[in-house]
Formats: sequence, structure tokens, C-alpha cells
Amino acid sequence: MPRLAYVNGQYLPHDHAAVSIEDRGYQFADGIYEVVAVIAGEIVDMAPHMTRLQNSLGSLGITLPMSAKSLQLVMRQLVRRNRLTYGILYMQISRGVAPRDHAYDENLRPTIVMTCRSIPVSKFIIIARDGVTVRTFSEERWARPDIKTVSLLPNVLAKQAARQAGDFEAWFVDAQGFVTEGASTNAWIVTTQGKLRTRALSKAILPGIVRGIMVEAAQDLGVALEEKAFTVAEAKAAREAFITSTGGVMPVVAVDGTPVGNGSPGETTLKLVAAYQEHLAKQTGDPEATLKVLTGL
Repeated sequence: MPRLAYVNGQYLPHDHAAVSIEDRGYQFADGIYEVVAVIAGEIVDMAPHMTRLQNSLGSLGITLPMSAKSLQLVMRQLVRRNRLTYGILYMQISRGVAPRDHAYDENLRPTIVMTCRSIPVSKFIIIARDGVTVRTFSEERWARPDIKTVSLLPNVLAKQAARQAGDFEAWFVDAQGFVTEGASTNAWIVTTQGKLRTRALSKAILPGIVRGIMVEAAQDLGVALEEKAFTVAEAKAAREAFITSTGGVMPVVAVDGTPVGNGSPGETTLKLVAAYQEHLAKQTGDPEATLKVLTGL
């Protein structure tokens, strides 16, 4: 079965889907995006993703050209048509098409593009068991990374540099020496006192969907939480560390080549991994069977 994409009201073969060369998303990075997880054929955490989508659009003054309900129907239809079981749905909304000019017509019709991609569950199971490493880089992004725009060049360059160094993720560090977030993740540590710490929401970081879920999970598990920035030195000296994104909760076992804790996924992190897996499974038609898949049983 051919892979399908959605472009401005049409379901098209992925290889033939396209937008105008004068689309402002292409020429100016004038647009936003969302990435949602698909678990056992279900789009999970739809409500918070839609809230963040609307907030990002509002920040750029872009009006959604259909109702939120209609957009969700299209998302589910694309998942169904692609017969996607486990993976992601990517959605990008740009300001639209117009002759190239920095200023824009406020009446442009936005361009909507959606694609789906299958991702093996085993990929995330292995990450949860073994952990990943991160490398730190000076913060070079614009001042509003809380808006989920497609302007991601600093993120791309940092992530590539991290991968070339043999690491999985890049952590940005601000001028004061505090970790802001990862190139495509939120950053967390567990201090030597056993407190869970992540940077407080602000214009400096993206309001991650999984970040919010982990805040609630920590409260449910009785884990002390501090929404407070931490330095690179504090991360290296921490008991545990991890990152969160649509890809899930991933233990961090080393920062800039320095092992975190004993160099393996920690107890608190693994509890939060399990809590997230349960959270995902509950949103599917067969939670018990889905949980077995997610935990590798």
C-alpha cells in the first residue's frame, strides 16, 4: 500500500505530495508544526497537542483554515488510510503562498501538510533499557523557542554535531550556564537529594506535551519536583538524567562524556518510563495488550 500524505484538502501519494515554491513556510520558515504519537493505531494526547498548536498559530497570527474538530478528523483519517499502528503524525501549517516579500497579506490562506511515519516500538524499548548520551552546546536559537515554529536551523546543526560526536541529543546552555532544553526534547535530572528537576515553563523552552505528563506522573508517584533550571555541572553530578519528547521518556546516561550516576538508567527515570507507557496504553482500545507491546513483554 502506498504511503499517503495530506495537502490542503487532498490525500496524495507521499512521493507526489508538494506545495508551491512560493510557500512562506519554505521561503521564510513562516509556519508552525506539531508531532503526535500514534500508539496501537490511536493518536494519543490529542487535546494538549491541539492546545499547543492553537497557541503557536496565535503567536504568529495565523488562522486555522478549518475547525479544530475537522482538523482532528483529517488527522485520524490519515492515520487510518496509512494503516499506521505505531509511529508519528507530522503536521505543518504555514502562512500560505504569496510572491516573496517579508511583509505579508493578512488574508493569505494557510497551507496544511500532514504525513505519517511508522516507527518500530523496539527502538524505544531499547532506548529505555540502555539510555542515551547528550552533548552540550551554547544557546544560539531565537528568543521564542516556546513557539513550535519550523525555524529549526540551530536545532538541526546542534543535533547533527551531537550525532557526529557519537551522542544522541544536544542540550542547549544559556549565557548563565543553565541548560534550557534539548534540540528536540525537554531536559531533566534527578538530584543527589532525589529531587526531580526541570526548567520552569517560560519563553525560553518549548512546553513539551510529555513534559506536562511527567509533571503529573511525578506528583502521582510522590516524587519531589522542582521546576528550576540546572547547570551542566549539576547534570553531570546528578543521580539520574533523562529527556522527554513525543518519542517518550529516554534515560540519559552521560553528558559530554561524563557518566551520570552509575552510567545506567536510574530508578526514578525507569518509574517515569513505566508511568508514560501506562499513560499511552490507557488511550488505546486494548490497554493490556498495548502495554505488553510497549514494555517488550
